[in-house]
Amino acid sequence: MEEGTLSETLRGSVGALLRRVYARFTAEALRDGPPSRDYVLLDTLADQDAGSQHELAGRLGINRTIMVGLIDRLQESGYVTRTRSPANRRSYVLSITPEGRAARDGMRQAVARRDARITAALTPAERRRLNELLSLLLPEREPLRTTAHLVAQAHYRLRRMGDALLAGTGLRVRHFGSLAIVGELGPCPQQTLAERMHMTEPTAAQIVDELVRLGLVARGQDPHDRRRYALELTDLGRERLVLVRETAARLREDIRALLGADATEELRALLGKLLTS
Repeated sequence: MEEGTLSETLRGSVGALLRRVYARFTAEALRDGPPSRDYVLLDTLADQDAGSQHELAGRLGINRTIMVGLIDRLQESGYVTRTRSPANRRSYVLSITPEGRAARDGMRQAVARRDARITAALTPAERRRLNELLSLLLPEREPLRTTAHLVAQAHYRLRRMGDALLAGTGLRVRHFGSLAIVGELGPCPQQTLAERMHMTEPTAAQIVDELVRLGLVARGQDPHDRRRYALELTDLGRERLVLVRETAARLREDIRALLGADATEELRALLGKLLTS
């Protein structure tokens, strides 16, 4: 992959392509109605507890008010538990129960049909190869899982790998693209950031909130529309771009070590084909 601007490099990375494909599977599931929403929530919590409803809503791009109702219903069904967060007594950690895992497993047939719809641009051989490459990114092979599950697990794995490289900095992999775009376009409206990142505006707003708290981004007034914010990097934010570029390069090398250079490019091509269909 050729080097361009930092945002272009990040946008073409395996991690960024996986995030977009994951977001597409999630959006399709949420459009399919309550059972699909339940599956998405339960499958997400089966991988990792959520530190709060706010965090889970941001992760999945779901309105916070809607998220409260969804979690209430799943808790009443015995599928999810809320426990006080030891780090913040005003928040609840969300966890899946054994009954929730069983319910999630029973929903897999509907998920398989959605898999086929979203991956229709791929030939059967390409779909099998995509699943094989995604499995190679995971600690253990999961040959019987759906493409949606493998995409989600690979997305989570790469995010955890990157976050581990950033330990102690306050930054997370989810901040990379937004920080780079604000650095290149700032001062820019939050709406522009959301469009460039292929995010909902609420999700972009949450990430900007985090970057502001870290002292990396400042919200000023948009000179072209006084009703909107204009986002701009702080001096510390510009310093952190060096760390973003270095960490992204290390993560690319880690992915190549798992797959090999040719297979990495093959995976990028298959993910790109899904996104352009």
